[in-house]
Amino acid sequence: MVLPFQPLSLAFKNVNYYVDMPAEMKSQGVEEERLQLLHNVSGAFRPGVLTALVGVSGAGKTTLMDVLAGRKTGGYISGYCEQNDIHSPRITVYESLLHSAWMRLSKNVNKQDRMMFIEEVMELVELGPLRNSIVGLPGVNGLSTEQRKRLTIAVELVANPSIIFMDEPTSGLDARAAAIVMRTVRNTVDTGRTVVCTIHQPSIDIFESFDELLLLKRGGQVIYAGSLGRHSHKLVEYFEAILGVPKIQEGTNPATWMLDVSSSAVESHLDVDFAEIYSHSELYKRNQELIEELSTPSPGSNDLYFPTQYAQDFLTQCRACFMKLHRSYWQNPSYNVTRFFLTIIFGVLFGLIFWKKGQKTATQQDVFNLLGATYSAVMFLGGSTCSAVMPIVSIERTILYRERAAGMYSEMAFAIAQVSIEATYVAIQTFVYCVILFLMIGYPWHLANFLWYYFFICMSFIYFALYGMMLVALTPGYQIAAITMSFFLTTWNIFSGFIILRTEMPIWWRWYYWASPVAWTLYGLLASQLGNIESLVEVPGQGSMSVKQFLKQSFGFDYDFLVAVAAAHIGFVFLFLFVFAYGIRFLNFQRR
Repeated sequence: MVLPFQPLSLAFKNVNYYVDMPAEMKSQGVEEERLQLLHNVSGAFRPGVLTALVGVSGAGKTTLMDVLAGRKTGGYISGYCEQNDIHSPRITVYESLLHSAWMRLSKNVNKQDRMMFIEEVMELVELGPLRNSIVGLPGVNGLSTEQRKRLTIAVELVANPSIIFMDEPTSGLDARAAAIVMRTVRNTVDTGRTVVCTIHQPSIDIFESFDELLLLKRGGQVIYAGSLGRHSHKLVEYFEAILGVPKIQEGTNPATWMLDVSSSAVESHLDVDFAEIYSHSELYKRNQELIEELSTPSPGSNDLYFPTQYAQDFLTQCRACFMKLHRSYWQNPSYNVTRFFLTIIFGVLFGLIFWKKGQKTATQQDVFNLLGATYSAVMFLGGSTCSAVMPIVSIERTILYRERAAGMYSEMAFAIAQVSIEATYVAIQTFVYCVILFLMIGYPWHLANFLWYYFFICMSFIYFALYGMMLVALTPGYQIAAITMSFFLTTWNIFSGFIILRTEMPIWWRWYYWASPVAWTLYGLLASQLGNIESLVEVPGQGSMSVKQFLKQSFGFDYDFLVAVAAAHIGFVFLFLFVFAYGIRFLNFQRR
């Protein structure tokens, strides 16, 4: 291998794990405050040895792996292949590995070695023919389930770990696909790494691929830990030696037989406790000696030490996250082509409806027409921007949970990158939009006027996008976020100053006008285009007055207040950005 690694053993002794007692169990009369999921679990995993972690549902297999990998409190050291294969759907297989290697290999590894190592890993897990394939969404498009499993393994391997945990790598696969994945796992073990896999109900072929077994019974207690032997003969001999346990029939899958004879029903029938039998066995004593041996540091060895929490500095994390999101956005035409298509359609539509209205300010109705043009330009496409970004960010947040648990980067790096890439596309989108609207509506052409127009439209679309992102960060899923969005966008709409002018609102509701970002945008757009026009406008019942004076009297819009309005837009953007980052950093809706 291009990058060497240090083979490591993992020994653990008397691991206990508790959670708060679930409310439904308390309602059934359970008085204990805590529920114990793991009971004095001990074991050892060694380099070049493939260990199966087996047990019935509720035995604590995944819980034990989470605890050993530090996933219950935030893991760092080991590679961890999750049961659910979560990857960015819009980038290629190679780009997925490139991102993982960039984030997780030491900064001392140069680019050439990193690229060569990625190629070695792709060859090891047989992903070469798929290097340029888009990952896609599970069950929808892209890679098959078996290919996703291999990609999950590869994403961890490019971090060059010494120890790898795999949570049910063959779940959901047919026999052929499972065999391909297990061949990949075996190739990984043969490099000298320590590999541990949870397996629920393995076939005989898969079970024979393992070297050792750690068997848990329901309640998180060990009932066997040791070598399987050829055709699992050591495992079979151990259980057949227990009085009353039925012998295995010829041709029976040892894994199925093992789970059957060690079940709670058999324990009750034989009136035995397999965990207690194991704790008094010679096998247990040998395992304790092995644990003590592996737990004793060899002379001259040093403790594991990591100078920083992440392999890369914060700026590199931001850059890598931005580049991954850039590739993801660029290869997501359903989102971006639709975005720009709607921009052009809405721009031309509103331009035709309000054709050259910007040149007409002679009557009160002319000014109200321009208010309608401004409101339409902001509200319709802005709301679309808000709703469209939600599922995108929801998917990326799911990927963040996996990559954060793997110690790739901080939440702030993700938040900054997500906002930056979205703002970049919005800036381009709104420039096209503003050129169409400004020319077709026919506002007086002055560079300052156009720049003000572009600034307010661009900032409004950015805060719309950030608002959608913020709601996703604060809620478990984008469906709930969408419901919340519809309520608040309705209130923004009502208090925008279009449906009812601020000067006409009941005084006890005017405070919400200033809390509506859309109201500030309409203020900025109309004041920047009409607020310094001295030509006269006919107002029924009041005679003639300047457009500037009419705006101030009827709308409360003052051209001299533009800088404050611009500052308010920046404030809304940073407010939504801060809450989005806070939600990403401190709120965790992942359930393990």
